[in-house]
Amino acid sequence: MFVAFLLIVLIFSIMIHEVSHGIAAYKLGDDTAKLMGRLNLNPLKHIDPVGSILLPLFLVLTHSPVLFGWAKPVPFNPNNLKDPRRGAAIIAGAGPLSNLFIAVFFGLLGRLIPLEATTRELLILTAPAGKIELITSPAEALFFAFMVIIFINTLLAIFNLVPIPPLDGSKILFAFIPARYYGAHEFLERYGLFVLLLFIFFGIGLITPIIYSSYGLIAGY
Repeated sequence: MFVAFLLIVLIFSIMIHEVSHGIAAYKLGDDTAKLMGRLNLNPLKHIDPVGSILLPLFLVLTHSPVLFGWAKPVPFNPNNLKDPRRGAAIIAGAGPLSNLFIAVFFGLLGRLIPLEATTRELLILTAPAGKIELITSPAEALFFAFMVIIFINTLLAIFNLVPIPPLDGSKILFAFIPARYYGAHEFLERYGLFVLLLFIFFGIGLITPIIYSSYGLIAGY
């Protein structure tokens, strides 16, 4: 049940992330995503069988320290934007910002659940590891679920801000750097997936403290 809950939270968090890209593009004058029917939360419109289900399930079942996935990217046409470079950065930033909003929202809701301080702190610390055996009441189960939602969305927000293609952070970074660095941009766009895999396996520890400290701050630890 916990694995199913985890996958559902991840899928819907990724979907909201992608829809937010489309909404931002629409607000900036590009209706590509709207015309393609991608500005809704119908899972069938967004789920990628590998990135949304198989890969996350594999990572959960193998107790991977990293949990990530992706949905079908929401397309946009930069030619419809008044300022393509600035617009691309805003559209890219809308995804992580939506995950941060979800995390903060459930962080505020979690503060309304009446629990003893020691119990609250224990559940905050153990939720990322899925220690469901520590739950002893419905209130604790609800709080634990909120903490899982906060952690997943905090992870998605910060991970997607890493400036490596195809992550959103790369689009934000290269929207503002001088033209003389375009060569580096082209290199990363070409080999970005390989660089990203190297980062996931060997460099994820660089952002892990940021993820956990941000999670603790939002959760109220």
